Amino acid sequence: MTRRLVAASEARSVPRKGSRRRRECPAVLVIRSVGESDGFTLGDVGPSPARSDPLCHHRRVVAEETPVDEDALARARSWIVASRRVVALTGAGISTDSGIPDFRGPNGLWTKDPDAEKASSLEYYLNDPLLRRKAWQNRLTTPVWSARPNAGHDALVAMERAGALTALVTQNIDGLHVVAGSDPSIVHEVHGTIHRSACWECGDRRPMPETLDRVRAGEDDPSCLLCGGILKSDTISFGQSLDPEVIGAAMQAADGAEVLVAVGTTLGVFPVANMVPRAKAAGARIIIVNGESTKMDRYADAILLGSIADILPQLVSP
Repeated sequence: MTRRLVAASEARSVPRKGSRRRRECPAVLVIRSVGESDGFTLGDVGPSPARSDPLCHHRRVVAEETPVDEDALARARSWIVASRRVVALTGAGISTDSGIPDFRGPNGLWTKDPDAEKASSLEYYLNDPLLRRKAWQNRLTTPVWSARPNAGHDALVAMERAGALTALVTQNIDGLHVVAGSDPSIVHEVHGTIHRSACWECGDRRPMPETLDRVRAGEDDPSCLLCGGILKSDTISFGQSLDPEVIGAAMQAADGAEVLVAVGTTLGVFPVANMVPRAKAAGARIIIVNGESTKMDRYADAILLGSIADILPQLVSP
């Protein structure tokens, strides 16, 4: 069974006496917050605006175990079928059915191991050798290496092959969209990939398996083979700038979308979450598929709550 929306309230900004209303969704190139189910590196820290900003009030929807709203599903499907410029934005929730935990959920990586969250702060990572050693051990054992695409990933491939999906922007670092068969040319990994290591000093990049072989051979904190600099996964940590070309491509896709489908993300991570209001402002239909309410529900034309692996295939086939 999947779940449908039965109650919801929109986020709203309520100015305190003597305070200014904060601008929503500033377009910056540094990650500043993370939602409970959003995908990143193997740990990155930063306050979520919904938690830290007293002017921002969010309440989660109430859901019950009932079949998905067939009317809402049919409407969303009809928008996708009629479109030739569908853009997908995916977060960690699409990969949980592949055995990759999210970050802040009950079984999330950071919930179970606070050091993993700390390790994804660039400042901590670069200045704490002990933390780096633990991070390398975590990279050896991450479930990413054994994970396989699930029905949600496959549904996006089908949407692409039907001529509808033109861009796939993902916050995930697991590479499962390409493994599933998505054309790498339309996949924009805004938070990088765990499948490469990168030198913080000279920028040299190598396949991650090569670096992990060095860890298995006894190097607990391997350094760059070219310059001796600190190595990390080729992912975006908190405090680290995003690739302007990648985030630029994501925003350009949102501006040109006829339909934007946000999947498995609470839409609390900026600047990528800005895709939703930008697409809406440009006239796109917004479809949100997630296991819980999001920070951007107020922009949605259709909200489908429940198992992503169950719902997404129904969006591409009757």
